[in-house]
Parts: sequence; structure tokens; C-alpha cells
Amino acid sequence: MIVMNQAELESALVKAIQKAVTGVTDETEEALKKAKEDEEKEGPKVQLDAILENIDVGRGEKRPICQDTGTQTFFIQVGEDFPSIGILKKALKNAVKEATHTIPLRPNAIDPISDVNSDDNTGRFIPALHWDIVEGDEAVIHVIPKGGGSENMSELVMMTPGRGLKGVKEIVLDRIAGMAGKPCPPTVVGVGIGGGADLAMELAKKALLRPVGENHPEERIANLEKELKEKANELGVGPMGVGGKTTVMDVKIEYAHRHPASFPVAVLPQCWANRQAKLKIDPQGNVEVI
Repeated sequence: MIVMNQAELESALVKAIQKAVTGVTDETEEALKKAKEDEEKEGPKVQLDAILENIDVGRGEKRPICQDTGTQTFFIQVGEDFPSIGILKKALKNAVKEATHTIPLRPNAIDPISDVNSDDNTGRFIPALHWDIVEGDEAVIHVIPKGGGSENMSELVMMTPGRGLKGVKEIVLDRIAGMAGKPCPPTVVGVGIGGGADLAMELAKKALLRPVGENHPEERIANLEKELKEKANELGVGPMGVGGKTTVMDVKIEYAHRHPASFPVAVLPQCWANRQAKLKIDPQGNVEVI
């Protein structure tokens, strides 16, 4: 049995966290540039100019692109034959502690009872780890530092099933309009449909992992994503809420089968700083930051 080098894994995880907090994905940057080209009014153009300049500075100076470096969140896809599952959880926690002091990250983990900050971005159930066992012998770790401003705009509605798909559209668009500039648009909006209350929220966040511009593999869901994106951008909220043509860069949907009496709809936005990185570990222990 191959024993993975935990120190090497932790070092790679720190690099992935740094990559995530000091930049945005290529697809996100291209979407922001296109948004600037599409805007006609000066107000939204100024906001997008500032956002794009911020991205350039973060990339050039290896500094976080936002003072809020988020709650350190990981979606881990582990192959059922992956040989070193046992070290992943410990490595993730150690990497977050190291990243907090070396990148640095803002300490964002506070005990809700005592109000004491742990000062290293770890604590009870934090970093947030979402596990998924899949076929194969590799592990893929998605790094998604989730900012508090956009997280605060999340909403879960236990919709009356009779409202159907029309009700889903109304809930999503009403939420996008109602949160206005608070989640720092242009946003990527994750939508979770069905399952239970907890599953719908997790699906909404998981949907954000798909690259901007990549629709759901099912045509019926992809068409719904496109429709909601188009209608959201007709709301006129615009970059940072100052008005304009681009309120969302994308809408991402994931769904689960539901109980006949329940129809959860979760809406979970990601701010313009769509910070993500991905790390792949093969069964031989080789680690690659994607």
C-alpha cells in the first residue's frame, strides 16, 4: 500500500488556497471583461474597471483580492479505491492553519457561543468539508473560500409543491432582485432544487463548482439555467448594484428527487470574486494543483 507524504499534500493544499484567494477562475475573468464590453453607462463600467484592476493586482502581487478571504470550504471527491483517505481530513485542517499565517488569510472562524475567534480559520466543523465517494482511485479537492457577504444573501424556501417550476423561477428571480448589490454582483448564483432542506443548500453551493459558462449536462436543466440568467440580467441591478446589463455572470442549478410533500428551493450567490482552485491526487500520491 502506498503511503502518501502528508507534508507534501499540505504544501500543495496551501498553494491551492493561495491560488483561490489571490485570483478568480479564467472563465470568471473573461465573463467580467465581457460584462464591461457590454455595458453602455459609465457607472457600471467604473465598477467593472475597479474589479478587473483588483484581479490584476492580486495576481501580480500574490495578495488576496478581497479582505474577506472567506470560510475555507472544500468539496472532496474521493475514489472508492483511493488508498489514503485517512490523511485527507487532517491535511486539510493543517493546510488551512498554515495558509492563514503565510498567505495570509483573515481569521474568519468564530465560536458562536463565546464569540471567540480561533485566529487560524479552524474550529468546530470548520473548515467546511463536503465529501462525495465516487468510482475510481483518485481524489479531487475543490477549494472554494466562501465570502460572508454573499453567503449572507443565501435563502432557503420550502415551497408549496403546487407552485411547480413557475414557483422555482419566481423564488430565484425575486431573491436576485431583492438582494440587489449586497452580494457584490456580478454574481454567480447557485440554485439547489429538491431533496431536503440541508441537501438543497448543499446542492446550491456544489453547483457553483461548475465553471462560468458551462451549463448543466442535462438539456432541460441547462435551458432553465439560461432562462434564469437572461431574466436575472433584465432586472437591471448591475455591477455592485449601481445598475446595468450584467447582474449575474451565470446561474447554476443542481437538483435531487424530493418528497411529495416538500419542494425545497435554495438560492446561494457567489460574489464577483469567484475564488476557486482544484487539486488532484493520484493513487501514487502525486499531487497536482489545477
